[in-house]
Amino acid sequence: MTIRCALWLQQLWVFKLFLLWVAVTRSGASPLNCQSNCVCASDIISCAKKELTIVPSGLPSYTAMLDLSHNNIHRLRAEWTPLPLKRLHTLLLSHNSITSVSADAFSLTPNLRHLDLSNNKLHSLEENVFSALEQLEVLLLFKNAITNIDRSAFDEVSLLQKLYLSQNRLTRFPLELVRDGEKLPELALLDISYNEIKNLPLPQLRALPARISNGLYLHGNPLTCDCELYGLFWNWHVRKLSSAIDFRDELKCRLISQNKVNLISLFALNSSEGLNCSVVREAGMEAYLGQTVILNCDTKQRGMTQVWVTPGNESVQTEPGERSSNRSSVSVLSNGSLQIQPIRLEDIGTYTCYAHGKLLNETLYVTLNVFNFTQHVHQETLNTAYTTLVGCVASVILVLIYLYLTPCRCWCRPGDRGQGEDRESIHSSVLSATPNHETTSDKAALSRHVAFLEPPGDLRGQNGKLKPNGSQEVPGIKGSAFQPSSPHRKLSDPGSISSVFSDTPIVV
Repeated sequence: MTIRCALWLQQLWVFKLFLLWVAVTRSGASPLNCQSNCVCASDIISCAKKELTIVPSGLPSYTAMLDLSHNNIHRLRAEWTPLPLKRLHTLLLSHNSITSVSADAFSLTPNLRHLDLSNNKLHSLEENVFSALEQLEVLLLFKNAITNIDRSAFDEVSLLQKLYLSQNRLTRFPLELVRDGEKLPELALLDISYNEIKNLPLPQLRALPARISNGLYLHGNPLTCDCELYGLFWNWHVRKLSSAIDFRDELKCRLISQNKVNLISLFALNSSEGLNCSVVREAGMEAYLGQTVILNCDTKQRGMTQVWVTPGNESVQTEPGERSSNRSSVSVLSNGSLQIQPIRLEDIGTYTCYAHGKLLNETLYVTLNVFNFTQHVHQETLNTAYTTLVGCVASVILVLIYLYLTPCRCWCRPGDRGQGEDRESIHSSVLSATPNHETTSDKAALSRHVAFLEPPGDLRGQNGKLKPNGSQEVPGIKGSAFQPSSPHRKLSDPGSISSVFSDTPIVV
């Protein structure tokens, strides 16, 4: 029985060796050899400058630091390590020829904190490529050929503190990495220097907290000169942020003038050689009576202790959420901001925030101005909208009245249909160069008489028109040679107006 067990164990061991040999043969990876191609020092394994084209197999599970830099590795596949390396916290892959990284390449190294992929040939960062590295703190990607970053590439990497993307080919500022601090809340350094970014989202960058702006490096990009850009960096310079102080001489922009492009310093845009940009002055806060005001102590680092001093030299250093003992309207929030509720005229002045940290101390000043009246924004907006609406409705009504209720002639008198036809004939005869109603007797007539008569004032109707039912005898003409005996005519009848080619008088 003992001999059988020994034989069975021997066969099992041979089978395991065979499987290991098959795996190594298929992958093409040579087994780890700490004597010839690598240097092993306890949990540190260094295989740098060994002209490797693939990661060696058989890495021990206790490996904490693995150096594979300065080799000729082309691709980082998902199966580059067959066994989980849960103790691995540092992986160095710089100065290789890596063109792509598999989405599952880091699934077996979940505790990796430092990853160096600099000086390679990466062209893009694919979807969720770093999502498995939930403990990652430092990521080096400088000196690649990255042109595109997928918006989900850094999902689930919430502990990332430093991201180096310098000397790539980015043309778009990755705003999703710093917006609202949701994706990378611990990010303190983002280096995007020496890329191909020409325009920046200035309003969003201006709203960033100082702890992010302090480590946002943008020098070396072909930025387009603009006074808003000057105002942004000047404000950072006044705040003495590292991003504007450390590389001041390398902060330049492209100034286009007379079809020429010149590189000038960003801080020279306020001169005559630049754009004559006005000097930026930091404005204070404004508030109205009764409002709630929050004064932010925008420090460069996290976890600093804030002490506020009011314009009356009163120190406010209480626990978050508690109100000052002397002033019930002042309280400190959980993020160190000072809340004043409700605001009063006595709150006008300059508030000072003293921030204390392990590495540095800061002093910030916030000026508060209070207007001596309350603000009714919603009511004023409603009144303005209501007035505009009433004006538009009134304008529409007036237009409709003008179009459809304008006084007009009335042809409703009985027997006017034939007279209407006569009137059309009269208008046509007056406007025509030749008479429309000619008879033989008209052509034979030798004498033509024209009479112009003014109607009496009581016959004038609206707009100076003759009253439709008004009638009047023509004075001094009845029974004379100028007017044959005929029944009395109404001055408004078409028969009272003849063509200029007729023998009868024309009454106007």
